Amino acid sequence: MTALDAHPAIAGSTATDIAESVRGLVERGVLAPGDALPPVRALAERLGVNRNTVVAAYRHLAQAGTVVTRGRGGTLIAGSPRMPQEGFASGTVLRDLGTGNPDAALIPDPTRLLSRVTGRPVLYGEPVIDRDFEAWANAWMREAMVDQPELRLTITGGASDAIERLLGQSLAREDAVAVEDPCFLSTMNILRLGGYRAVPVPVDDEGMTVAGLRAALDAGVRAIVSTPRAQNPTGASLSAARAAALRAELAAHPYVLVVEDDHFSLLSERPFHTIVGPDHERWALIRSVSKFLGPDMCLAVTASDPETAARLALRLSPGTTWVSHLLQRLAHALLTDDAVRDDIRRAGAHYAERNAAVAQLLQNAGVPAHAADGLNLWVPLGAPARAVGEHLMRRGWLARSGEEFVLAGEDAAQHLRLTVHDLTDAEATRLASDLSAAIDAARPTKAGQPS
Repeated sequence: MTALDAHPAIAGSTATDIAESVRGLVERGVLAPGDALPPVRALAERLGVNRNTVVAAYRHLAQAGTVVTRGRGGTLIAGSPRMPQEGFASGTVLRDLGTGNPDAALIPDPTRLLSRVTGRPVLYGEPVIDRDFEAWANAWMREAMVDQPELRLTITGGASDAIERLLGQSLAREDAVAVEDPCFLSTMNILRLGGYRAVPVPVDDEGMTVAGLRAALDAGVRAIVSTPRAQNPTGASLSAARAAALRAELAAHPYVLVVEDDHFSLLSERPFHTIVGPDHERWALIRSVSKFLGPDMCLAVTASDPETAARLALRLSPGTTWVSHLLQRLAHALLTDDAVRDDIRRAGAHYAERNAAVAQLLQNAGVPAHAADGLNLWVPLGAPARAVGEHLMRRGWLARSGEEFVLAGEDAAQHLRLTVHDLTDAEATRLASDLSAAIDAARPTKAGQPS
C-alpha cells in the first residue's frame, strides 16, 4: 500500500485547506509520528491541484512543526522531539558531569540583603526598570559598548528570554540565523521552536571564525548570535584580533541583527571584545546574572540600539511587560555589595583553577584536554562521544556528549562537555583514569569495530 492509498482522507483545493486537512488527521490520530505523507506529485494529481499548491501546504506544515522533510526519505509526520536541556539529569544514580551548573556553594545568599529591598509598590504604566538598578546597569553596559553613541536598556527574565524575544521581533519563520557550531543548547532550542534556519559558523580557540561568518553573511543571514566569552560548550573567548576581523566582515552588513550573549561576564577572567562596530545599526548585548547570582534570579540586562530596544519592549508588552522590581532591587543590592562582588571574583578564580587542574590530570592520563573559560571543559576524544559515554556510564559517570551541541561540524561529535569544577581531587583523578580507559575501549580497531 502506498502513502497515497493509506491516507485518502487528505483533501483540499488550496495550500491552507490541504495543510488543515493533514493537521486534522494528526489530531484525530489517523496519522501518527513517522507516517509518510504522499509524494507531492502524486497528491497533486489526486486532488487535481497544481504541484506548487501541495509544496506550499507541506511547507506550512513544516513551519508549524507538524511534519519533517527527509529529502529522498519523504515528508513524515513529526513526533515530539527531545530537546536537550541544561541541568541535572533526573533519576540517575551516576556522578553527573553534564549539568552545566555553577557551584551552589559559590552563589551568594540573597536573604542576607533582603532588608535592602525596599520601596513603594510599582503600578501599571510606571517605568519598567527600577531607577537605582538602571543607573548601575547603564554604567556596566556602557563600559563594554564604549563605541556606541546611543544605548538603551531592557530587562528580561534571563538571557534565553532575551534572545528569543530579540529574534522574534526581527525575524520571520525560515529566516536564516548565524550561530556558533558547536552551539549552546538553549540557543539551538530557540531556533527550532521559532522555525528559524540555523547557519552554522565554526568556532576555534579564538571564537567564531572569520571565514565562517563571511560564508553565513553570503548566505543571507538576518541575525547573528555570538558568545564573546566562555562560549558554551567550547569555552572559547574572542581575541582582540578576531573581534576586529569579525567587525570588518560585518561593516558591509549594518542591518544584520547582532546578538552578543556575554553570559559569563563578571566571572570571566578574559577581556570582553565586541564584534559590533560603531556604525552597526542593529545590535544587542545581553548579560545574565544567573551564573554568579544563581539561575533562580531569572534576570538579564540587554543593552541595544534604540530601535531594537523599542521592538524588544513591544515583544514584552503582551505578556510579562516587566521583570519584578523586587527582583531588580535584590539584584542591585547584591551587585553593589562589596562582599558579594568579592565572592563573585573568588568564584570566577575557583572555576578557572579547578578546570585547569582537572585538564592537567586528563593530559597526564593521555587525554588532550585544555581549560578555556566558563563552567565546563570541552574534551576531544579521538573516538565517538556516544561510545565513550557508554563506557563511562559503566564506571559510574554520566557525561554530556558533543553530539548534542552539533549543527554541522562532525568533529564536535568526538567531544565530551564535562562540568568538573565541583569534583574533589580524588574524584578528578579517578575520572582521568576512567576517561582514558573509556576512550581506549571506544576507539575503532583495525577491523573497523570498537575494541
